[in-house]
Amino acid sequence: MPALTADRATAERKGDEFSYDAAAVECFAGGIAMLNASGNVTPGATATGQICVGMFAEHVDNSGGSAAAVKAKVKSGVFRFGNSGSADAITKANIGDTCYIVDDQTVALTNGTNTRSAAGTIVDVDSVGVWVRMGL
Repeated sequence: MPALTADRATAERKGDEFSYDAAAVECFAGGIAMLNASGNVTPGATATGQICVGMFAEHVDNSGGSAAAVKAKVKSGVFRFGNSGSADAITKANIGDTCYIVDDQTVALTNGTNTRSAAGTIVDVDSVGVWVRMGL
């Protein structure tokens, strides 16, 4: 395409909520959402090469269907998830660092010896869990 020579009506999105094709899985509202190698959204799990896109905004059950048969709404933003334990526990000293997906409701400090995908950036830690900025 050539460069603009006049104003352009460019489509836009707010950028904090998207719908993705769901893999053949059940996705629970409030759980971590990640894209698999096929570009379908799945619940957070220990796996490499996945892209965290945020938190499921709704419950979607595609466990009996085929991948991409339904869409799942996902929100990006800052959300609180459970803190992993032992050596993988996240503290306030880790604010600003990347945390990693353990499952659809838990994040950890390390990538588990290259077995976990990044969840997002740690923005706070409190007695209930870890606040994580996630999404594209």
